[in-house]
Amino acid sequence: MDAISISAASGMRARMESLELLANNLANVETGGFKADREFYSLYNSADAGENPSNGQFTTLPVIESHWTDLRQGDLKNTGNPLDLAIDGEGFFAAQTPQGIRYTRNGNFRISSTGQLVTGEGHPILSKAGAPVTLQRELPVEITPDGTVQQAGRIPMKIDVVAFAPRTVNKEGHNYFVALPGAARRATTSAVHQGKLETSNVAAPESAVRLVSIMRQFEMLQRAASVGNELNKRAMEEIARVAT
Repeated sequence: MDAISISAASGMRARMESLELLANNLANVETGGFKADREFYSLYNSADAGENPSNGQFTTLPVIESHWTDLRQGDLKNTGNPLDLAIDGEGFFAAQTPQGIRYTRNGNFRISSTGQLVTGEGHPILSKAGAPVTLQRELPVEITPDGTVQQAGRIPMKIDVVAFAPRTVNKEGHNYFVALPGAARRATTSAVHQGKLETSNVAAPESAVRLVSIMRQFEMLQRAASVGNELNKRAMEEIARVAT
C-alpha cells in the first residue's frame, strides 16, 4: 500500500474513533452528572508505518493514543425534589454495587423499600461511616451543604463525598466511575445541594460543530484514499504496458 493510502486509512480510523466518542457524548446530553469523553491525538512512528526510500525516514501516522474524561462540572438545575442532590465542586457520591464501591455525580436518588437512599439502579448511597444512608419515608428530610442528613428523632448521618487526584478514576457502565488501584482519597470542600441535579457537561452546540468538522475531515481522507488507489491503478497499468 502506498504512503497516501496508508496515511488516509490511519486518519479515517482515528476519525471513526472520534465519531464514536462524540456520538456517545451527544447521546448523554440529558444524562445527569455525565462527563464527556475526549481523545488525545499522537503520531505513530515505526517500521510498520513504512519507510521513505528517498530519505530513509519512517512515515508518521495520526492515531488516537488515549481517551480521557472531562470532569468539569455541569450546570446545577433546581428540581424541588428533596431526594435530588448535586455536588458543587469536585468529588463523587459513593454507592455500594455488586462489583464493589462505585462513584457517581448523578444525584437522582430515591428511597428503597428497605428505607435506603439509592441510585436509579438501586445501589445504596454510603455514609462517611461506610454504611448505607437510611431514611424514614414518612418524615421530611433535610440535607445540609456538608452532606449531613437530618430527620426528626433520628441520629444525623453524613453522606460520603469522595474526591480523588486527577486521572485516578475510570468510567464504568451506567454513569459510574471506579477508582484505579492505589488511588487515594483527598479532602474536599465541595458542597451538597438538596433539590438540585447536575446536568451533563456535554455542550451540544460545540459537539454538533465538531461532528460536522470530523465528518468533513473523513470525507477528505476518503478522497485522498481514492486518489492513492487511482495512482496505484495507473502505475500497474503502465507497468503492464511496458512489460508487453
